[in-house]
Amino acid sequence: MTRLRWVSPLLLLLALSTQASGAAIAPKPSHELARHLANIAALAKPSPALTVPAGTFLLGSKRIDDDPYGIRTQFDDTELPQNRVWLDAFEMDRGEVSLGEYLAFLQQRKTPPADELQKLIWHVITVHSVTDTTLSRWPALYVTWKEAQDLCHAAGKRLPTEAEWEKAARGTEGNLFPWGDAPPDQTRAMFGQHHVHEIPILAPVESLDDGRSPYGLHHMAGNVAEWTHDWFGFDYYAYMTEKNPPGPASGRYRSVRGVSWKSKVIMLRTATRSGSLPKQRSATIGFRCAKSVSDPAPEPTP
Repeated sequence: MTRLRWVSPLLLLLALSTQASGAAIAPKPSHELARHLANIAALAKPSPALTVPAGTFLLGSKRIDDDPYGIRTQFDDTELPQNRVWLDAFEMDRGEVSLGEYLAFLQQRKTPPADELQKLIWHVITVHSVTDTTLSRWPALYVTWKEAQDLCHAAGKRLPTEAEWEKAARGTEGNLFPWGDAPPDQTRAMFGQHHVHEIPILAPVESLDDGRSPYGLHHMAGNVAEWTHDWFGFDYYAYMTEKNPPGPASGRYRSVRGVSWKSKVIMLRTATRSGSLPKQRSATIGFRCAKSVSDPAPEPTP
């Protein structure tokens, strides 16, 4: 593929990840920080689950080679080819799992937050005067894939498959963005943000109604990218099954969808794919949970 703005999937993986391995043991927070962490956890509010009915949808992108700067042109070959895929009915959380929910989960497990997250929370409280209430509605971040999976399981849910995530984000006919084809702006998505010290600039998980997906989900583009259940396959769309694709059987990276608060416009497209090492902790990756439901009624087809 010849395109000046093309970058390899590996560079995209690196862009979405931090260098932290997630293996280090987190230090015990100071007494004052622990008080804030407990307050934030106490303010946790779960997101309501919304139903995505059974039926087919357009997954991936059609190949375009004659418009290298066009917004519809594939970012890279990982989102090719386009397939019509059937998914059984499922539920997905309306919003990303909040920082309050994540801290409450860690509190239940008697596990301190990762060092990176402790430092971030302390910094924004003491330097930027961010309140515990505001932090409780941030999306969770610096979360490993395993922690995301465990929190969902503890709630009687699971991480969505990559196909489920994509359908929930774009609807049945392959919306360019969750809200449709209109260009992204700050009323629809949290993106394109920059802070000199790389402090995340995040929106509350229930915010930006204008950016909701066809099924009513918030922040399926921007804010934080999101872990999914699947291993990430660079060429998976070329051989995936046409019904309830489960993702590759193995891999090195777990699939990450949705991009983040620092991403550029082209990355916000609902077809954009990437992945990250499961043990990575990143200021750009969070998650939301899903659940299978029994709903034999398919969506109407045009």
